[in-house]
Amino acid sequence: MKFSAGAAAALTALTLTAGILTAAAADVDAGRAKAQQCIACHGDSGISPSGAFPNLAGQHAEYLVQTLRDYKSGVRKNAVMGALVGALSEEDMQDIAAFYASQPGLFTPVKNW
Repeated sequence: MKFSAGAAAALTALTLTAGILTAAAADVDAGRAKAQQCIACHGDSGISPSGAFPNLAGQHAEYLVQTLRDYKSGVRKNAVMGALVGALSEEDMQDIAAFYASQPGLFTPVKNW
């Protein structure tokens, strides 16, 4: 299926807006409760106690949701993560991502001026 440049741009904007609206509806407090299974590897607030696991605190929620989706679908492969996210709903993933995104990370990203 071919789209005109204008239609493709409109579709992209709609998709991005839908992602932002979904992320805005996520529940940080619910995410904190749902993230209990993540603590052993990623730390209580998303700062990993080990260099073997990534820090999640301060990451963009959209990135975290997409990563969870990729583990759930098998696009990203890790036996532990695949098993843990297998039972998560889209709402669960949005809430967990919102929680970790709300936590202070180890660095402050540079703003694009």
